[in-house]
Amino acid sequence: MNYSRFQLISLTVLRVLVGWHFLYEGISKLINPYWSSAAYLLDSKWLLSGVAETIVASPTLLTISDNVNMWGLTLIGLLLLLGLFSRYAAVAGAVFVLLYYFFAPPFLGLEYSKPAEGSYLIVNKNLIEACALWVLYAFPTSQIIGLDRFFQVANKSGDDHE
Repeated sequence: MNYSRFQLISLTVLRVLVGWHFLYEGISKLINPYWSSAAYLLDSKWLLSGVAETIVASPTLLTISDNVNMWGLTLIGLLLLLGLFSRYAAVAGAVFVLLYYFFAPPFLGLEYSKPAEGSYLIVNKNLIEACALWVLYAFPTSQIIGLDRFFQVANKSGDDHE
């Protein structure tokens, strides 16, 4: 990988910022004994609203959803910050935020009880963060600046992301 210094620093800063966001979101949910994904799921519209209703209706599924959210966000954030298994973390993070996007897409005619942080039409912060994670997957700077550099043995000869 032949990145310029500016490219390497820029991509590393992006990875750290996205990692920090995930880690913070995960930890804030872990330390809040009253947090649950139920309110978000109940407000779901469009494609996945039926799945959301099924999850909320089952205490077991809701507990699984809560734990996957809390621990998944925390782990993905930690891995991105450390640059450890960062390509896997980028994919997992993109899946998370795309699920959030499809549970509550910013489409015309869909109104949510929780006020949005801004005025969105199709593109919101979840879609942008998913694209940022796609970039981080495509340009794995953690193999240069991160703990992934110690685990490069398997992919020395070629990049499978081209």
